Amino acid sequence: MADLKQIKGLAFDAYGTLFDVHSVMALGERLFPGQGAALSNAWRLKQLQYTWLRSLMARYADFWKVTEDGLVCAARSVGLELDSAKRKQLMDAYLSLEMFSDVLPGLKELSAGGYKLAILSNGAPRMLQEVARNAGIDRLLTHIISVDEMKIYKPSPGVYQMGSKRLGIAPEATGFVSSNSWDIAGACSSGLTTFWINRGNQPQDELGFPAHRTVSKLTDLLPLLKST
Repeated sequence: MADLKQIKGLAFDAYGTLFDVHSVMALGERLFPGQGAALSNAWRLKQLQYTWLRSLMARYADFWKVTEDGLVCAARSVGLELDSAKRKQLMDAYLSLEMFSDVLPGLKELSAGGYKLAILSNGAPRMLQEVARNAGIDRLLTHIISVDEMKIYKPSPGVYQMGSKRLGIAPEATGFVSSNSWDIAGACSSGLTTFWINRGNQPQDELGFPAHRTVSKLTDLLPLLKST
């Protein structure tokens, strides 16, 4: 098991971990009554698929483009007519996604506890900067790190290595926090100590690299780190 006493900084996944990607569901429901959930679920699936496919194809496009392409395909897959006005509304919603309720208090506690905090995300730089600013957490972060620097998506090993480099601490002193099990596996495989926020009691992916620690909410992290 990892020695949590070594941890000096934490890099957080953004989408699905700090920000609820399915908070767009309410807007989707207003635009397409009765289809909000179907659209949101299909959109998220395509968004992730396109990051992996583009990485394997070596055809990088930034996360804004990937997200928009995923939206267009998702709408088509559930039989919706997505005009340019509705597409813009849904895309702009990604700049002001809702935070999970445990995020702000958890980040405040960790920052006050002396930990260096960063976002390490697939998101394009503008997307991440705006959503963090709109949520009011930008002031708590040392860095906002985007895969756009490397032009490849998670779970590429080099992406996770950016976290410790930008935070200026050793990999073994860097914790990675995500609610996405596949993301945890990627970070663990790359040598980071991993913390899986399993809010929905989901099964862990079978990729051979389980989380070092599992918690149910972000506010569980500081007590865990300080109790070891």
